Formats: sequence, C-alpha cells, structure tokens
Amino acid sequence: MTGARARVRAELTREIADVARRHLASDGAAALSLRAVARELGMASSAVYRYFPSRDDLLTALIVDAYDALGDAAERADAGRDPDDLRGRWHATCGAVRGWALARPHEYALVYGSPVPGYAAPETTIRPASRVGEVLCAIVARGVATGAVDPALAEDTAVLHPGIAERMGLPPGSALAARAIFAWTALFGMLGFELFGHTHNVVDDHERFFTTAVDRLADQLGLPPAAARP
Repeated sequence: MTGARARVRAELTREIADVARRHLASDGAAALSLRAVARELGMASSAVYRYFPSRDDLLTALIVDAYDALGDAAERADAGRDPDDLRGRWHATCGAVRGWALARPHEYALVYGSPVPGYAAPETTIRPASRVGEVLCAIVARGVATGAVDPALAEDTAVLHPGIAERMGLPPGSALAARAIFAWTALFGMLGFELFGHTHNVVDDHERFFTTAVDRLADQLGLPPAAARP
C-alpha cells in the first residue's frame, strides 16, 4: 500500500471509529451497527466492511482505543510528578482516571460497564486494559524499592494467581499485591457507581468523596504522606 493510500485508509478508519463512538453515546454498544455507521458517512456498507469486517471488529477497535486513551491519561498524570512523591503520584493517576471517565462516560461504559451481548473481547484487548493497573502497581513497587513502603505490612487476605506479585514488580508472595488489586478494583467500582448514578442522593460532593477514598486506599498500601497534592 502506497503512502497516500495508507493515509487515506487511516483517515477513513478514524472517521468510522469517530462516528461509531457517537453511536455509542446515542444508542449504546449493544445497538452498534456497521450499516448505521455507513449511512451516516454516506458510504456503502460493503465499503465499511473493508475496514472493519464485522461489528465485533469495530467494537474491539473502539475498546482498544478507549483503554489506550485512558492509559495515556494515567501515564501522563503519573509522569508529571516526582517519582518519589508516591502519594502525589497516586492521587494524580487516580484523578486522571476519574477525569477521563467523566469526560468520556460512554467509552468508560464500553470497557467497564455491562458486557455487550454476543461479544467476546479478544486477547488484543488485554495489554491496553492493563495500562492503568500497571501505573498504579509501579507506584507501589517504587515505594518498596526505595524502602518507603513496607512489603510485609499487609496480611495475605486474597488468593491470587501464581506469580502475580512478581508481575506487579513486588516481592514474591507479597501481600501488598492483594492490597494493590483491592485498590484497583475499588477505584473502578467508585467510578462506576458515580457514573451510573448509584450514588445519586447518597453523595453530595463526589470530587471530595473520591479524593478522600483515594487517600484511604493509599493509606492501606502504606504510601507515605505527601507534602502537596495535585
């Protein structure tokens, strides 16, 4: 494929994905239709199928894009802090995740909401999906490596997949791995409750609630207090 043809294909691929994202917002992932996307673009549906052979291929592309956009936001926020400001990095990363979710709720729902009936995510989504978790684990691992976090502070309260602590950059068998996973799931649980309205008439100030909860998660991980917060 020539450079010009490749650029045209890349541009059309982006346009198809952009229209599909608008359909996610208006109709939901389960109702996503290649034919409807083609109609909006003024293209024959057969032409769209040359870019995305099926609805599931289009969904996969949107899921990977969403995970990567969220991962980019988390990584940028973390990179903007002093590497040894562990709690500041933790707050910055969690805050970036929440900011992205609030700005793009339909994409958040695509990757962290209800499964799409009949769709099974392929292995190509695994690496993008892990990016936020890797940033959070790297903060904890930095604390262990510098002596700021005690790897033995937590009791072993969960049965984890063999080798998961090492994959997270933590000492073998470290109970901190379980606490890090607790924190990761709690983060996205809080966001899901906020975005999907489960805390309506329960929480008055979601930003303050979120910041306080993130601080408590940092406490559980033994992250030292920060002099300043983002």
